[in-house]
Amino acid sequence: MEVKPVPDGDHGEIVMWVLERCLVQRPELRLYPEQGLVTEAFGQGRPRPDGALAPKGCFKGRGEWSDASGVLMVVEVTSSRPENDRSAKPLGYAAAGIPVHLLIDRRRGDVVGHSQPQGGRYRDVHTTDGLGEQLRLPDPVGMVLDTGELKELMP
Repeated sequence: MEVKPVPDGDHGEIVMWVLERCLVQRPELRLYPEQGLVTEAFGQGRPRPDGALAPKGCFKGRGEWSDASGVLMVVEVTSSRPENDRSAKPLGYAAAGIPVHLLIDRRRGDVVGHSQPQGGRYRDVHTTDGLGEQLRLPDPVGMVLDTGELKELMP
């Protein structure tokens, strides 16, 4: 059994910020919080990303752990163990073929968009230079995030 640290209030606010942007820009999709995914390449192959962006109804009938088919993007907000969020998780998500991985790094104060998974790694990685820039998330997500809005949520 593994114990996952309980996220703090700022963590939750950031996840809700992403959820709101998804609803506005891609209303046909849903950001499913803490959906268990089978990725095989990360840890024991059972991550629970902070959010999994997928078409509405994607996880219906799949149970607690689902394969990653249909997932367009996973979202991670760094917690007390940012090393996993920065290195191991992107490898697992890329190996599972998830098209986009969004990392909001609270300790570094930046936002990272990973895309084009190939050979167990993301080929394209775009990092904001702090907060205040726009980050374009490529298709199939097709959204633009104004990271300046995060300044209020990240100390």
